[in-house]
Amino acid sequence: MRGEFHKIRRLPPYVFEQVNRRKAELRTAGADIIDLGMGNPDMPTPPHIIEKLVETARKPNVHGYSSSRGIPGLRRALVDYYKRRFDVSLDKNREVVVTLGSKEGFANLAQAITAPGDVILAPDPSYPLHHFGFIMAGASIRAIPAPSPEAYLSGISKAIRYSVPPPTAMVLCYPSNPTADVCDLEFYKDAVKLAKKHDLYILSDLAYNEIYFDEPTPSILQVDGARDIAVETTTMSKTYSMAGWRIGFAAGNERLISALARVKSYLDYGAFTPIQVAACAALDGPQDCVDEFRETYRSRRDTLVESFGRAGWEIPVPSASMFAWARIPEQCGDMRSLDFALKLMNEAEVAVAPGAGFGEHGDRHVRIALVENEQRIRQAARNIKKFLAGLSSAEAAPGELRRTGS
Repeated sequence: MRGEFHKIRRLPPYVFEQVNRRKAELRTAGADIIDLGMGNPDMPTPPHIIEKLVETARKPNVHGYSSSRGIPGLRRALVDYYKRRFDVSLDKNREVVVTLGSKEGFANLAQAITAPGDVILAPDPSYPLHHFGFIMAGASIRAIPAPSPEAYLSGISKAIRYSVPPPTAMVLCYPSNPTADVCDLEFYKDAVKLAKKHDLYILSDLAYNEIYFDEPTPSILQVDGARDIAVETTTMSKTYSMAGWRIGFAAGNERLISALARVKSYLDYGAFTPIQVAACAALDGPQDCVDEFRETYRSRRDTLVESFGRAGWEIPVPSASMFAWARIPEQCGDMRSLDFALKLMNEAEVAVAPGAGFGEHGDRHVRIALVENEQRIRQAARNIKKFLAGLSSAEAAPGELRRTGS
């Protein structure tokens, strides 16, 4: 029998799967796990979107193949959204394509533009697909430490000088998953200037752009000349609590959009037409639901920061996204993120996402998702307070902690 397939060999074991497997085992045994791990929105999709889905699904002529590039009405709705939100004018026929969520769009974009041996610059820590989408396409990833947007851009400038062959693209993600960092329009201007100087494409992930708690977050397409080199992916999963619907978009540079559309034409026939029609209702309809979701996440964020802080775990205040990015409590010594996540789940019945799943530079952190209500978040804090008190009283050595959590 031959060895493991080439592309599978390039993919490490999925860190989150180890946490999910243990979570399932504990729940089967009767444990009440408070799940702050996966970024899976828990709030219901707004009723007017569901009603449009049901209304359309009853029509007899909508159950065949749809359009891989997206129905014209949905592409127009996205164009209207960009104009309304960012004052950016797009061509719905040349600069927009509908995707099966932003994850599929980003992965197929990587397949479309990547040749074996290409070098791609991506942040570390970052959403895993920002690395492995390109690795599966045959590229080499140059991971750039990203403790802040400015540090990431500075690291790109240095990496370009030492990359052989020269890099072909750089990845941006603001608001960031997992760190919740945000950037301003000046940052995007600097990024576009740098990319044009070095003949780079920019692939910008804008999945969390409507979950902000201070100023509205910008789009890179607002920068003059950005559409010469940049494409942006986004999704309706978080904005309208439609994660399972699998509907998203890519917008921007015509050449990149054309390449993505061509790859998709071989792989899918587009999302189910009633879902696309319902997505039109979401984008074109009342937006008070988006405001309500945003305020719910804000309230949960405040509860998390306050209650976890009183429990002895200081959580930096995120200014956007549905996540907090927190350093492992100092009581845990030099414990790594997977060990900590497993130990926290075993002993405090709280699930978080290990930072190692987002890159080497995330291994001293965990990502905490705002996907439980405030009562459950406060319960998690009480459990964590007992957990941390137990660590302090036991005065456990770092080596013991590592073995306990493995």
